[in-house]
Amino acid sequence: MPRVRRYGYIVEWYVGDHVPRHVHVYDQKGRFLGRLDMDSLTGLEGWTPDRKLVKLVEELQNEGWV
Repeated sequence: MPRVRRYGYIVEWYVGDHVPRHVHVYDQKGRFLGRLDMDSLTGLEGWTPDRKLVKLVEELQNEGWV
């Protein structure tokens, strides 16, 4: 389970996890915030991520992390 801690967020994902392809997002204290769909960069289950988090995930994609 890869995990990246950056900009006050903890982003983790599971190799071979179920679809849709997503990451789990926590705040800097480890509290669960929600899941972010990697294809549409939108929150799952009605969660709306802030723009800072979406930019972070885009950055991680460009770096080849996720």
